[in-house]
Amino acid sequence: MSGVSVVTVEKLGALACQQEVELLDVRTPVEFREVHAVCARNVPLDELEPHAIMRQRNGSAAKPLYVICKSGARGMQACRRFWDAGYTNVINVEGGTLAWDAAGLPVVRGKEAISLERQVRIAAGGLVLLSSLLAMISSPYWAGLSAFVGAGVAFAGLTEWCGMALLLARMPWNKIENSGASCCASR
Repeated sequence: MSGVSVVTVEKLGALACQQEVELLDVRTPVEFREVHAVCARNVPLDELEPHAIMRQRNGSAAKPLYVICKSGARGMQACRRFWDAGYTNVINVEGGTLAWDAAGLPVVRGKEAISLERQVRIAAGGLVLLSSLLAMISSPYWAGLSAFVGAGVAFAGLTEWCGMALLLARMPWNKIENSGASCCASR
């Protein structure tokens, strides 16, 4: 995937003080609610539709679209989706929101919540524990559920695609309202 541009948070922060930038945060709504760049708009990676986003930009599709996540990996996945859809003027923010916050750039801090990764661990562990107990007291066939969950966790680790995370991200406690304002601290 050569060709995807990357920008540091310092350069993007300076650019945002000179002109308006569009920053798309592809983290989950709960992650976004905890802390996000002031000007970021949340579109979770699992809901990302490049053509729809470009249509919403009202004639500014030729302007750069900056993509941010927690540390850069999901941002790059989002950039790949845009590239696959034919949009090459997307730029991944190096280091993501962690680097943005560490650089002292303006952020919105909200309600802390259990991260999606932690929710997956809780759900997977709970299912394995439950199926193990049921296999011991009811029927050994319940062990199949543990095997299924274990296979899902291994698959997620190998592919970076987790069905349980996608399912949990759609739960009502993981939904929030969107925002978007100026990224420049002096505006």
